[in-house]
Amino acid sequence: MESRIADAVRLKIPPVGLLWTDEKPDRAMMFQAGKWGCVMWLVAAAAKGKTAACDVTTFGCVGGGVGLGFGNQYRNFPDGEEGFCHFLSTGNAEREGGKEMAEQVRPFLRDEAFDHFLHGERYIKDPALVRRFLACLPMREIPARYVVFKPLAAVDPERENLRTIIFFAEPDQLSALVVLANYGRGDNENVIIPYAAGCQTIGIYPYRESDSPRPRAIVGLTDLSARLYLRRQLGGDLLTFTVPKALFMEMEGNVKGSFLERSTWQGLLRGC
Repeated sequence: MESRIADAVRLKIPPVGLLWTDEKPDRAMMFQAGKWGCVMWLVAAAAKGKTAACDVTTFGCVGGGVGLGFGNQYRNFPDGEEGFCHFLSTGNAEREGGKEMAEQVRPFLRDEAFDHFLHGERYIKDPALVRRFLACLPMREIPARYVVFKPLAAVDPERENLRTIIFFAEPDQLSALVVLANYGRGDNENVIIPYAAGCQTIGIYPYRESDSPRPRAIVGLTDLSARLYLRRQLGGDLLTFTVPKALFMEMEGNVKGSFLERSTWQGLLRGC
């Protein structure tokens, strides 16, 4: 499946398709069951031409399981949601029994994760606010066994269940994508930037938008941890711009005759 958008915006990294399927693709990259990994590594692999997949046992981390639509995996975090609420905020060290719990789970955590378990990632001010954050996440259980990432050029939309399209964009390219998402709508709030994990902004948030008659695009990779993990694979100057399939088709149809053919955008492409 080719993309007029990718050509007009001059993306340096090819777009990625996210699919649902009940069949594991041949030779798909996958994390080992129960082993930690960042879902965004799999997306980066797809951007480089490979096929990658996850199921309910191979999503890499609980946030990734939530992000791809495998239900509320935060319940499976050490000490459940309460442990996670402290992990994302102030840490578990000062909780009653928190240090003892940390020692119990230490053999199963990376050094970085163990430090965050004790002292917190500090991405949200306190555990009570994390509980509110979790209540706002559009968690769901998708009706498919696998989530698959493929280069968009390798996707057959007639035979495969394409759900979202993921662009990796630099600032000028992101600006063009935002303009294009609003170009045919007659209003100006067709792109959102939710606070969420990198995988959640390519998964459950676009899934939710797919249910809307006027789906919006999602800007992501504002997740600091995911940015750090992806820096070696793709560089440090990118954000994701993810669109449900319906919006992608709308935007594709609006490329011809748009600002993308005019002097302002062409000047940005030339760097002047």
